[in-house]
Amino acid sequence: MPERKYTTFSAVKNSDYNLPFSFEYSAFGKLNFNEEFENEKGWVNIEFPAYKASLYLTYKEINRNFDELMEQTYNMNIKTHISRADAVGEIQFINDSAKVYGILYDLKGNVATAVQFYMTDSTKHFLRGSLYFQATPNADSLEPVVNYFREDIITLIETLKWEN
Repeated sequence: MPERKYTTFSAVKNSDYNLPFSFEYSAFGKLNFNEEFENEKGWVNIEFPAYKASLYLTYKEINRNFDELMEQTYNMNIKTHISRADAVGEIQFINDSAKVYGILYDLKGNVATAVQFYMTDSTKHFLRGSLYFQATPNADSLEPVVNYFREDIITLIETLKWEN
């Protein structure tokens, strides 16, 4: 795996996208603003073509719908994949000074996505992410790459800052 290098994603505020956050991500990743969902602005992917991997990120502004966003996250990402996982680990993140809170999920076994997370400030911002590979899930062969990207995701989470 390559030596770790990071670059900064800065907030994007324009008519097409409102992504009011910044974070550090692997310099080997290529940003791709997902335009597939015209009514769903706030999607950005970090793609790693050499590893056939993508980190899918979805941002939603909380507008009295925090419980709904949490339920969507659980139903769309967690519930679907947990049923196929051999085990699930959780790492809780609390950064009071940046008002960034959330959970990273490690799903073990032959699952489509081995690392997922959500981060929020509980009042205005909600970001979820899932790591996928364009390959048949094989936990044994993917484990070193998953572990490598998990560390990059943790760096993203630990450097996440909301822009007001």
